[in-house]
Amino acid sequence: MTPTPEDERAHRVLAQGELTVIGRIRSASNATFLCEARLDDDLAHCVYKPVAGEAPLWDFPDGTLAGREFGAYLVSAALGWNVVPYTIIRDGPAGPGMVQRWVDQPGDALSEADEPAHSDGPDLVDLVPAGRLPQGYLPILQAYDHTGDEVTLVHADDERLRRMAVFDVVINNADRKGGHILTGVDGGVYGVDHGVSLHSDDKLRTVLWGWAGKPVDDATLGVLARLGEQVSEDLGAQLGEHITRREVAALRARIVALLDDPVMPTPDRHRPIPWPAF
Repeated sequence: MTPTPEDERAHRVLAQGELTVIGRIRSASNATFLCEARLDDDLAHCVYKPVAGEAPLWDFPDGTLAGREFGAYLVSAALGWNVVPYTIIRDGPAGPGMVQRWVDQPGDALSEADEPAHSDGPDLVDLVPAGRLPQGYLPILQAYDHTGDEVTLVHADDERLRRMAVFDVVINNADRKGGHILTGVDGGVYGVDHGVSLHSDDKLRTVLWGWAGKPVDDATLGVLARLGEQVSEDLGAQLGEHITRREVAALRARIVALLDDPVMPTPDRHRPIPWPAF
């Protein structure tokens, strides 16, 4: 997707502007800050995750989560699907880290854009009462809510989510929660929080299992074939600055596997859904 002049201006501000912390996003497991970037008279909001604030994980090397977020953006950009908001690695108030463009959402106080009409229907990923599957939604699993009532985890049968599901298979996303899927006021659907992705071991955990066992369409396969070529060339070299050679090779192997057997995987793994799901 070709950036608009407005996008290019915002990207320049995020890359070159002075970052100022507005507040901390306390729901995040790692140090995560809402910032504004200012360059001359231009202003852009962003999420800033300093490497110094990353919590250690037993299965991912220390200090690599920001680079994995950037790597996920590079894959998204190469696909041309605009799944991940513009993301860079740069210095900030707490040292080097990931900086990602803020997604303006309906009802967001930071948004200056016109908002679409409010919908009373379920969110793209939601919990609904058991036995009441909304039209245009796919059931994922049965569960109980905090009051003990039976509910169904569902997500919309939406092309934007289907692409995100394919993207998650490719990057081996270990943490696709419902809250990591954002609907922008621009009509886009964006995925965020990709710090635990691009591992060489199989770690796919996602709420987007609605297409499990379904064939991957020819148009998507064509995009994946081009991505595989890019991973073998310049994209692989770019990713190699942030993840290991083994992980780059595993990325290409996942692409080849989908091309050879174009069927979405099924949730037959340990912990197939991240918990909590939201």
